[in-house]
Amino acid sequence: MILTVVKRDGRIVGYNEEKIKAAIRKAMLTTEMGEDEALIARITDRIGMTGSEQMSVEEIQDNVELELMNSPRKEVAKRYIAYRDQRSIARRAKTRDMFLEIIEAKSNDITRENANMNTDSPAGMMMKFASETTKPFVDDYLLSEEAREAVQNGYLHIHDKDYYPTKSLTCVQHPLDRILKYGFVAGHGESRPAKRIETASIIGCISLETAQNEMHGGQAIPAFDFYLAPFVRSSYIEEIKKLEDLNGVNLSHLHDVEIDDYLKKPLDGLQGEARWLQHAVNQTVSRVHQAMEAFIHNMNTIHSRGGNQVVFSSINYGTDTSAEGRCIIRELLNSTYEGVGNGATAIFPIQIWKKKRGVSYLPEDRNYDLYQLACKVTARRFFPNFVNLDATFNQHEKWDANDPLRYNYEVATMGCRTRVFENRYGEKTSIGRGNISFSTMNIVRMAIECMDVEDKEERIACFFKKLDEVLDITARQLCARYDFQKTAMVKQFPLLMSRLWNGSEKLGPNDTIESVINQGTLGIGFIGLAECLIALVGKHHGESEEAQQLGLKIVEHMRDRANEYSEKYQHNFSVLATPAEGLSGKFTSRDRKTFGVIPGITDKIYYTNSNHVPVYYHCSPCHKAKVEAPYHELTRGGHIFYVEVDGDATHNPKAISDIVDLMDRHNIGYASVNHNRNRCMDCGYEDAQENLEECPNCHSHNIDCLQRITGYLVGTTDRWNNAKLAELKDRIVHK
Repeated sequence: MILTVVKRDGRIVGYNEEKIKAAIRKAMLTTEMGEDEALIARITDRIGMTGSEQMSVEEIQDNVELELMNSPRKEVAKRYIAYRDQRSIARRAKTRDMFLEIIEAKSNDITRENANMNTDSPAGMMMKFASETTKPFVDDYLLSEEAREAVQNGYLHIHDKDYYPTKSLTCVQHPLDRILKYGFVAGHGESRPAKRIETASIIGCISLETAQNEMHGGQAIPAFDFYLAPFVRSSYIEEIKKLEDLNGVNLSHLHDVEIDDYLKKPLDGLQGEARWLQHAVNQTVSRVHQAMEAFIHNMNTIHSRGGNQVVFSSINYGTDTSAEGRCIIRELLNSTYEGVGNGATAIFPIQIWKKKRGVSYLPEDRNYDLYQLACKVTARRFFPNFVNLDATFNQHEKWDANDPLRYNYEVATMGCRTRVFENRYGEKTSIGRGNISFSTMNIVRMAIECMDVEDKEERIACFFKKLDEVLDITARQLCARYDFQKTAMVKQFPLLMSRLWNGSEKLGPNDTIESVINQGTLGIGFIGLAECLIALVGKHHGESEEAQQLGLKIVEHMRDRANEYSEKYQHNFSVLATPAEGLSGKFTSRDRKTFGVIPGITDKIYYTNSNHVPVYYHCSPCHKAKVEAPYHELTRGGHIFYVEVDGDATHNPKAISDIVDLMDRHNIGYASVNHNRNRCMDCGYEDAQENLEECPNCHSHNIDCLQRITGYLVGTTDRWNNAKLAELKDRIVHK
């Protein structure tokens, strides 16, 4: 007697004879004699009673064929066999069609899911083949039934699901000083400790690239200026030693001479040691500049993950006030301003200025001049973005202006917004830690399902009930993924688990990573707060104070539940303002099919990113800041505030500093500025003219507008998916 059935995806379910009856009935209805309920019942009873306790779908269908062939209705058997073949072909055809779209380099939401990935290249195609065939495996074998249903029903999205079987983690903030001091082994090559600025720059690139191949998210350096500063001095000493050799003199007393700033100056009128000292400084600055040029160039050209994607990299800097640290910052900014190649804007690394009162923000601060330079560079090149170390939630009780290692207590940002700082299971720091995995909830769908409740209070209560259910499922899903990830062995991540992740240096190659990764975070993300609020109260938070208060209540509730999960499951849970790229259209498409086009909610093909005010809503930067700022304290897994600036910002750095002032005034954690920037795709020429159709340099008409897709730049909008292109079209200037 059959009790359970093994489905094609490996799942075991209870035996249901109604499915057999339905299949036989379909076959009978295609014949002249039609259906025969008595025969259907006899065949179904015989199969159910004579079968084994557990059988596969294919075995049961084989038995159905035999019973039909032995019955008076042999023509039904033929139709049943034909139907089975058609279903088999249909299952294969779905995969076939998807593969053909990749092979033919078609531009669609599958091939343009990640704008930083070139899926037209051979390596990119291989990545997509692997990605699209791995996801069903995860659904069938690695997810719980409740998580799988939440995904299938459009309530939950599991990020980087194609990497799930690899047990990889999302991202990490590189303690580059460990690598520069001790070196590392990558593949068959071994890196010695760095001695000069050029080597340190290259090792920084290799570190980011190597770790990118071990992880599924981004890579960041949390204190770029502090880490590279010592190699400015060592390079300066090399220049002094060259002068000693050239002139046959002993200048060792100049090795440790105090230098207030490394600035290039003419040698005219200088004599003796003063001339030699300035010459060494000039040469050092030139070397630092070239090293920064090389770093930026490499981060835009070296590839990872099979050769189809440049490293998703970020660097944080701005608070090293030493002469050497200031030299790194200045030449990095100068190199960024100049551009790469033919003067094109560098897409990576994402550069992030650490804004700190008393250090790098106020006119009397030591690094104020470099802050002004940073605003000038941002006005032309989009980067750096700005992280606010003065935000109440970004401060550390151990930070001391006189501590040379104070960068350990400064928050650093990853990629387009990821934040890791608080830690229940180790030291509170960004360094040597990262996000383990994250998943995003579709709060719009939950709100739509409650729209039919007429009473507003009951409608909102209905929403919170659904929200709690999905939050619980999401927390359990993240814990299950963590339990799977923690079984990975150290040797699977040779760089990450030897030099980067805090505590990993104590592990052996065959140890599991379980004892160290709990210092990372599990992120609960959300998308479409604006549309969610429209569904619940008729307006979004940018246009209604009632909606704003409800929005804050919703996200605060998520934060409180995340804290509960941290206690219950003993992990670092945090709420993430999801940077939806491919996801912004996926949820919407599914919801439109289910609920139709709902004005203000599903009438566009994208949902608004996380807690942002909708891109189409006309408001001032100040209003946008007031609305979005309170959400930053609640979303400690990551957040971003951005402003669209009108026209050519190149000659208006004050427009950038005004945005940073808004950060300071409203307790905003992280921000970026968008503005118009055209780029000739043939020669790399850039300017900020509106509606540029012909390149003034090479007369090409292959012009693209450089844009920020979520928090990072993309060299061409050709790689954007349809939902993000629609969002881009709707963006308005904030003024």
